Amino acid sequence: MINNPLRQYFRRPAIYLKLPSGGKFYSPDVVEMTERGELPVYPMTAIDDITSKTPDALFNGQAVVEIVKSCIPAIKQPWLINSIDLDAIMIAVRSASSVQGMDIMSVCPACSEESEYKINLGGLLTGLKSADYSQTMKVSDLEIRFKPLTYKEMNEVSMAQFEMQRSFGNLNSIENVDEKIQKSREALKVVTEVSMRTLAKTIEAIVLPTGEAVSENEFIYDYLQNCDKNVYEAVKEFNGKLREESSIKPLKIKCVHCTHDYDQALTLNVTDFFA
Repeated sequence: MINNPLRQYFRRPAIYLKLPSGGKFYSPDVVEMTERGELPVYPMTAIDDITSKTPDALFNGQAVVEIVKSCIPAIKQPWLINSIDLDAIMIAVRSASSVQGMDIMSVCPACSEESEYKINLGGLLTGLKSADYSQTMKVSDLEIRFKPLTYKEMNEVSMAQFEMQRSFGNLNSIENVDEKIQKSREALKVVTEVSMRTLAKTIEAIVLPTGEAVSENEFIYDYLQNCDKNVYEAVKEFNGKLREESSIKPLKIKCVHCTHDYDQALTLNVTDFFA
């Protein structure tokens, strides 16, 4: 191929990102870490922008995968990026594309007035950190080790939740009482199964007293199905605390109407974050 004389005018890295996880969960074929542990982040192209507005690709997660591949080439397999780093990656891509702020709507708990506030993405990025996944949980003579979900696993959970919401929505159209009760029971069973399977995926291994580590997901899921209810709830709570450590901290907001100070929770939605 003939060398394009315009190559020198192609986009260049706008910022360099240090992953909150430090890249310790990834093999080189997933993320190619630099010696300094920083990943070059390029601005979005016009094609990336179109991708960010494609509903089907946003729904099934492929849009985010394509944008990450384009803007952070060092990430070879975006599907395997974990939940610890996903927010940082999305913020970095948006910041590299000259979008330094993000507008959110928030309702003041004191005066109930809703207003628009601008968030500094750079500030969000510097505040992100990884949970300490070296922490383990003791259950009797078992040791439970945890891991963050991958983007692929997170997307599968989101799609399953969408299907559940649709199932519950369809219940209102059922007139027969007995049929509605039956369908409700089936829907609740699916909700429980999805929640339990998701929790199983956050467990890296359960170590037996002999030192043998059970890492097969189906065995772990089987254990969660058959363990004591209090044990299940304790495992769920322990994992929730780990997840919270890696989450974006609540925003500090001063109401523009009554000057009341309050905290506002923030969750980045991958389906519309780049739009």
